[in-house]
Amino acid sequence: MGKGSDHALPAAGNEKALRYALMLTGGFMLAEVIGGVMLNSLALLSDAAHMFTDVAALAIALAAIRVGRRAVDDRRTFGYHRFEILAAAFNALLLFGVAAYILYEAWQRWSNPPAVQTTGVLVIAVLGTIVNLVSMRLLSSGKDSSLNVKGAYLEVWSDLLGSIGVIVGALVILFTGWNWVDTVIAVAIGLWVLPRTWILLKETLNILLEGVPEGIDLPQLAQALGDVSGVSSVHELHVWAVSSAKVSLSVHVVYDPQAASPGAMLETINQLLTNQFKINHTTIQLETEACCLALSDAPKSSSHWKAKV
Repeated sequence: MGKGSDHALPAAGNEKALRYALMLTGGFMLAEVIGGVMLNSLALLSDAAHMFTDVAALAIALAAIRVGRRAVDDRRTFGYHRFEILAAAFNALLLFGVAAYILYEAWQRWSNPPAVQTTGVLVIAVLGTIVNLVSMRLLSSGKDSSLNVKGAYLEVWSDLLGSIGVIVGALVILFTGWNWVDTVIAVAIGLWVLPRTWILLKETLNILLEGVPEGIDLPQLAQALGDVSGVSSVHELHVWAVSSAKVSLSVHVVYDPQAASPGAMLETINQLLTNQFKINHTTIQLETEACCLALSDAPKSSSHWKAKV
C-alpha cells in the first residue's frame, strides 16, 4: 500500500532583494571597470571582475526564482525547482574562471608592476565596500534557505573582502610606493574565493547527484523509522533534494497491520519525518511482508535496511 504526501515549503528567495542588489552591483561594476583601466590597478580590476560575477549571479538567481514558479507539467513532475541548483552551479564555475584569470594576469604583471594611482583607487574601493554591504544586507535573509541566494550572497561577500583588500593595498602603496602590493592583493582575493567556491560547488553537485542532503543522518533516520510502534523493518530508503528548500523521501515500511491501520501508520510516520527531520515531501509504501527488493541479492547499502535497526 502506498501513499504520497506533498506539503512542500514554498521556494525560498527574496525576489525584491535580489532586484535591488542587482541594480546596485551592476551600476557600480561599470565604475570599477572604468576606474581599474584608468588607474592601472589590477586589484581594482580583480574586484570589478568579481563584481561582474556578482551581477551574473544575481541575474541568474533572479531568473531562477521566476523559472522555479512555473507550474508542474507532464514532462517535469517536480516543476522547475532544480533550475535553482543549476544556477548555483553555474555561479560557482563562473567564479573559478574569474579566479583563474586574475591569477594569470597577476603572473603577467609580477615582473613589471605598473604605477597605481592610489587616490582614485581608494575612492572607488570605499564606494564599492558600501555597495557590497548594502547588497549583503538585502540578501542575508534568504541565504540559509536557498543555495541559489547563497551563491549570490557568497559572491557579494567575496567582493566585499576584495574591496577591503583593495583599500589596504592602496594605502600601503600610498605610503611606501610598493606597486607590487596591488598584484599581491589581487592574488590574495582570488585564492580566498577558491575554497568557498568549491564548497558551494560541492553542495550543488550533491543535489544534482541526488545525494542525501546536508544535515540529514540516514542511519539515524532509518533508526527513527524502525522505532515506530508496529514497524518491523524498512528498506528502499532514499532521501534526496530537488532544490535546497525541497527535500524528498521514499521508503518501503514493513508493519504489523494489527498494531495500526494503514492511515494511522502513514500519519505517524509523516509526523515523525516532518517534526524530527523537516521532510515534508514523502512517498511511503506500506507492506505487511517485505517485498522482493528487500530480499534481493544486491549488496547491502544505505538504501537497504533489511531488519529493524
